[in-house]
Amino acid sequence: MLGFKMFKVRGYQTALLFRDEEFRGLAGEGTHLEFDPLGKLEVVIADRRGPFFYHPNLDLAIRAGFLKGEAQVVDLKDDQRGLVWVDGRFFRILGPGQHVFWNGPREVRLEITHIRRPRFEHEDFHVIRQNGRAREFLENGDVGRGCAGVLFLDGRYVETLPPGPWSFWKGTAEVKVVEIDLREATLDLPGQEILTADKVTLRMNALATYRVTDARRAVCESDDFKQALYREAQLALRAVVGGREFDVLLSDKEAVANEAAGLLARRAEALGLEVTALGIRDLILPGEMKDLMNKVTEARKAAEANLITRREETAALRSQANTARLLAENPTLMRMRELEVIEKLVSGGGLNVELCEKGLLQRVTNLL
Repeated sequence: MLGFKMFKVRGYQTALLFRDEEFRGLAGEGTHLEFDPLGKLEVVIADRRGPFFYHPNLDLAIRAGFLKGEAQVVDLKDDQRGLVWVDGRFFRILGPGQHVFWNGPREVRLEITHIRRPRFEHEDFHVIRQNGRAREFLENGDVGRGCAGVLFLDGRYVETLPPGPWSFWKGTAEVKVVEIDLREATLDLPGQEILTADKVTLRMNALATYRVTDARRAVCESDDFKQALYREAQLALRAVVGGREFDVLLSDKEAVANEAAGLLARRAEALGLEVTALGIRDLILPGEMKDLMNKVTEARKAAEANLITRREETAALRSQANTARLLAENPTLMRMRELEVIEKLVSGGGLNVELCEKGLLQRVTNLL
């Protein structure tokens, strides 16, 4: 119909009428015919099944007061956020500004929270942080099992977070969480060249075992606590090895490791670390020194073998001397020894023995 505008509003809808960008009222269910000769009437159909309604000129309708009884209006400040539940389920987070939600047909519950404290904590924390729309307002992260999270807000240390998830309001502060592993770890110290007290150059491979006891100190006292511990372990080993001669070092490597561990423990404590063990794995000599050591070892073993030989010879001579003395003191035993020798000669080679001395046969018979 010329000069009129017709529109239909269903039972779950509400129509907002604007003319010349001025709010003119609401229209409920039914078919409506509005006089609009200049075509300046704007009809906005709002679906009440969606709990919230937004429009560029919504503030006009709010100021006019036509929404009273039809909808609720909430105006959130810059330091406020709205947590919305629809029909008992978390729906979304509202940012600053005016928000309108309809009275029915759905149950809407709004909880207003302040963000002066940047960290977000709530009894329904896990449900809220997993909501896709909530990620627009929350910065989420997790601290792994066996770790600690060192929290910095705007570059200042705040606290150390335990294992588990965390969330902070976006826009409140610059958030940085440094995750530190608190479990026992190993630090390999490969192939460093060290000069002993007697000017022997060698290469040493060592292994240190440590764990972080103070996560904040580990992060704040050095830019890389692992590299700092590596450097301090090298210096400790150099100090201990450099004060010992090579032979002493070889004879008691465990004492060297224990002394170095004691030196390292004091410095590690300042870094927030605890050194639980320090061991020397290998001592590697240069080629010429290795050849010299082999010669020394060979000479030592040869001397030991010669000494053992001399001891055996001395023992054999001592035994022979004792036997000779025993035979000299006992002539009958001497004769028995002679007969044993003769018996062996006769039985082994077919030798004939003739006893020519007078009376010798009788004496042998008497002996036998």
